[in-house]
Amino acid sequence: MQGSTIRACHPLGAHRVLEPAGAMPQDAWRIDNTPVAGEREILCEVEALNIDSASFRQISEVCGFDSRRIGDHIAATVRERGKQHNPVTGSGGMFVGRVLEIGETLHGKIDLNMGDRVASLVSLSLTPLHIEAIHDVDVATGRVWVRAKAILFESGIWARLPEDIDEHVALAVLDVAGAPAQVPRLCSPGQTVVVIGAAGKSGMFSCAQAKARVGSTGRVIGLVHDCAAPSAQLLAQAGLVDDLVEADASRALETSGKVEAIAPQLADLVINCVNVPGTELCSILCTRDGGTIYFFSMATSFTAAALGAEGIGRDVTMIIGNGYAKDHANIALRTLRDHPELLAYFNAKYRKGTTT
Repeated sequence: MQGSTIRACHPLGAHRVLEPAGAMPQDAWRIDNTPVAGEREILCEVEALNIDSASFRQISEVCGFDSRRIGDHIAATVRERGKQHNPVTGSGGMFVGRVLEIGETLHGKIDLNMGDRVASLVSLSLTPLHIEAIHDVDVATGRVWVRAKAILFESGIWARLPEDIDEHVALAVLDVAGAPAQVPRLCSPGQTVVVIGAAGKSGMFSCAQAKARVGSTGRVIGLVHDCAAPSAQLLAQAGLVDDLVEADASRALETSGKVEAIAPQLADLVINCVNVPGTELCSILCTRDGGTIYFFSMATSFTAAALGAEGIGRDVTMIIGNGYAKDHANIALRTLRDHPELLAYFNAKYRKGTTT
């Protein structure tokens, strides 16, 4: 498959798998990251990576939060695996860049042209990535500026970068676009919703969508690690939560007790957006019998969740967070446009060159 031309392309990218045989790109240990577009592929020049929150936290802890070591760690992973696929968390992130080449079979079949600036909406854990250099790492945001090339498969989803939103802000938003698109499907007017990790990116958008959906007769409770954090304060000041609770979700009994003190019947829906492990039991204990838990966190152990619900004897529906939902990119960007406070916060935090 190495060479100047890559043909016989599978639309899902199976032709790029090097090991093990029969795997798909996401679960493969190693894929071919040759930066040449096959007939059903799109080659992009990559300018920045947005490493997903759970993965970046794990890498940062291993590297002592040192930006140079984090960059070296990411480069080593990509050299070994042909993709940014964290072997500990199993997750990746996304990229922003410019279209360099479109495979001959795709010409005229997709609404994309050479030179278009796009953000990938598929995980880096399945995206062939060839890094030439890492220029900078922002430890505060999980952003990595690179000189690199990446391949999008025919099945890969992407979004053209909006003209009215800074591209670095758009990348941060699109990284969690699955959450705001899924939340309105899961809650109804009048319900009580608990968002664990409410002050993070996906948590803030989940609160905004949940509050809009449950309305004045419902209640949104945001669980945060630090109520004094700017993002937590924004949730309260902008009216995106009805209650803000400082809690450690790894302490299940203590945290669920705080929720029960506010909502004795517990939550109809719990949305878990944290980037640390060990919060499955807290999610279950905060949910009423017959309620629903949406695990959007990539740090979730679904074994712990399933066995935890069984051990507690709690009859709840547990849903795996899906990073994709129909029109999720537009929904996420619209959420940002509809909430000026969110837009101002994201501009301050994620625009390149700004500090918080």
